[in-house]
Amino acid sequence: MKIILDAMGGDNAPDATIKGAVKASKEMEAEIILTGNEQVINQKVKEFYGKEKISEVSNKITVRHTTEKIEMEDIPTQAIRTKKDSSMVVGFTMLKNGEGDVFISAGNSGALLTGATLLVGRIKGIDRPAIAPILPAHHGKFLLMDAGANTNCKPLNLIQFAQMSNIYLKNTLGLEKPRIGLLNIGTEETKGNDLMKETYTLLKENAKEYGIHFIGNIEGRDCFTGEVDAVITDGFTGNVFLKTVEGVGKLVKVSLTESLTKNILRTIATVPCLPAINQFKKMTDYKEYGGALFLGVKKPVVKAHGSSDEFLFYTTLKQAENFVKSRSVEKMTEEFQKKMK
Repeated sequence: MKIILDAMGGDNAPDATIKGAVKASKEMEAEIILTGNEQVINQKVKEFYGKEKISEVSNKITVRHTTEKIEMEDIPTQAIRTKKDSSMVVGFTMLKNGEGDVFISAGNSGALLTGATLLVGRIKGIDRPAIAPILPAHHGKFLLMDAGANTNCKPLNLIQFAQMSNIYLKNTLGLEKPRIGLLNIGTEETKGNDLMKETYTLLKENAKEYGIHFIGNIEGRDCFTGEVDAVITDGFTGNVFLKTVEGVGKLVKVSLTESLTKNILRTIATVPCLPAINQFKKMTDYKEYGGALFLGVKKPVVKAHGSSDEFLFYTTLKQAENFVKSRSVEKMTEEFQKKMK
């Protein structure tokens, strides 16, 4: 198995991508191919590890040299079409040509979606691919679909998001009957805008035909109860929801730390509770959950968080290896091909 990693994508690249790849390579079977400027990568390798090139640090890591980089402010479609030798486009081309089994990037989200759609291609029968991150819940986790790929959606798109989520959760996480909920401003079927009301009606009336277990509308505050396995929404709402969750998580951790270390007595009293506190911090840390798979693309493409650090690239690489092993994309393709017949 070969994992292609965009070494130049993300706020902390290439430092974090290199360190994350080296850390992950010690625990993985897969080979890792870094796409990026080889001279820059080697300079960093010498700085971090005292070696001339990364293959001397890990024999599981190689570099595919590129001369360009897609910046966060670049226009997605234009960047994909003009920056042919960028670390992202080269990565997509390698994936398309079978030179790797999965591609990871923390770069420009719009360019990543454009490249995945134009260069790799959509699964036949799927109108729009979507970003599907995993988020923590009480005694479990849930899938958020879509988290930012499609800001303007039609009911058809949300229905397909539900179908893809269902297939993914069954085949990758082993859930026999995933509970699918529609994110809305209330649980009543009359609540929400036209998009949500029409989608609700279609899901309710055709759940059996779609092969999903639809549990109805779900409010944002109830997504973390452990009573829903996939939360379906449009990309605009999903992205706002995702970033709000991340912000609240940071607030809780900072406030908790400040409160418990306010004075020496509180600090001493905290010691017996440290295992529970650390477990709580780990559960609410998005870095523990890796990247988000682009569901609906012919081959596995993973969007890592734009601010990914060494640890998050490490977890995303290990997660990507599991994506490939589970054959989630192949199984989704097979399921949609059946529906097309």
